[in-house]
Amino acid sequence: MVLNIPKPIEQIDKNEIARKKMFTSLTTHVFSYLTNAFLARGFRWYLPVVISKSTDPLWPDPGASIEKRVEFEIYGSGVRTTLSMIVHKIVACSLFSERLFSISPNIRIEKRDRASTGWHAYEFNQLDFEIRDASSKDVMNLIEELFSGLISHMKKNFPELIRNRGTEKISLPFEVIDREDLQAKYGKEWEEILPTVIKRPVWVVNIPREFYDFQDFKTGKWDNYDLYLPDYGEVLSGARREFEYEKIVSKMERDGVRKENYEVLLKLAKERRLKQSAGAGIGIERLITWLSGSKHVCEVQPFPRVPGLVYEL
Repeated sequence: MVLNIPKPIEQIDKNEIARKKMFTSLTTHVFSYLTNAFLARGFRWYLPVVISKSTDPLWPDPGASIEKRVEFEIYGSGVRTTLSMIVHKIVACSLFSERLFSISPNIRIEKRDRASTGWHAYEFNQLDFEIRDASSKDVMNLIEELFSGLISHMKKNFPELIRNRGTEKISLPFEVIDREDLQAKYGKEWEEILPTVIKRPVWVVNIPREFYDFQDFKTGKWDNYDLYLPDYGEVLSGARREFEYEKIVSKMERDGVRKENYEVLLKLAKERRLKQSAGAGIGIERLITWLSGSKHVCEVQPFPRVPGLVYEL
């Protein structure tokens, strides 16, 4: 697939302006459906956190490709821009609301070569959610229900906005594949190969990742899940969470994660105030790209955030 890198806003013509309007309409209706679906299921809507002393380390996730982390000082303290709201939503789900979601801006300065994947932006939005006492199966069932419902709703009410014929191939439940099986079949490049060989959305489970994803120390298996879309790639990432202090500390030390960046999380875990939960984050721009059949995720952004390129707006 030949990719055209999205242009800055001042360079687009009338046809491209019309496409931007279409993407805005599609995004509006997708947000409307999903947020109302979460609210109808008893979720509470949380405002996002954009800068914090504590954020997702994105380490040692093999899928991460961060060129730099945005760090600066305010009021004498070092802070970072949000890489994901996962730490905050785990804490909020433990202390405040049993079911919550947020529209979370993420800033990840991707390596420049990620511009050519068509699937990466250095600033994007996630619909992040977390559920106390939930299992991975609970989350996967919810997502399948939401994705199926969203596509049916859009095709019935706004068929002109859904331009990806692949959306016709939604059937429940989605297939579940173990990452070890994919690695054995395709090697280390399984993440790039998988979208080219599947015809329907599939779950990939048991992916080595950050300290907050639950891992069975006896078997080494991870209780997590990513949703992959045919011809595109991963659109959702989630897991059942670690909540026991000893396990979290052990994994931080194993992976070289700085414990001083997560003092509040560790304090709550040590006091046994962290609760069991599971959740995920849906990449909104990626979802819109897939639904619209677009070629580049930054094309659906009103103001493109292309890795390696900094436009004025």
